[in-house]
Amino acid sequence: MEEFQCCNMSVPKISKIAGGILIAWGIAAYFLQSSEHTSFTAMIPAVMGAPILLMGFLAEKNPDKRKLFMHIAVTFGLLAALGGAQIFGMIGGDETNLKLASHAILLIVGGVYTGICVKSFIWIRKQQDAE
Repeated sequence: MEEFQCCNMSVPKISKIAGGILIAWGIAAYFLQSSEHTSFTAMIPAVMGAPILLMGFLAEKNPDKRKLFMHIAVTFGLLAALGGAQIFGMIGGDETNLKLASHAILLIVGGVYTGICVKSFIWIRKQQDAE
């Protein structure tokens, strides 16, 4: 069976990219905080991105368990998007730009990633039904 592609990339590769973006932002956000208000919560994007990245690697290395790894990854993508959706309650408040940016990145990366995964799952199901 053919492999689902988005932007000429497999979903495991997209997982590694999405996870890498979230990890990089989480680490950057942690170090961009003012030194008087340092909080580990700035690393939440990295915490959400790490399993997505790991599942992308595992899906590539273990094709027989790819379905499992991709379902785990999309769960974290959805959680990231849902966590990022809190931004809508923050707008107009006294939140820092860094906190708003972190929520926006969680929402955008998590949402786009989840959408790609859902499209992939639907495509795979249609391919299986056609066989």
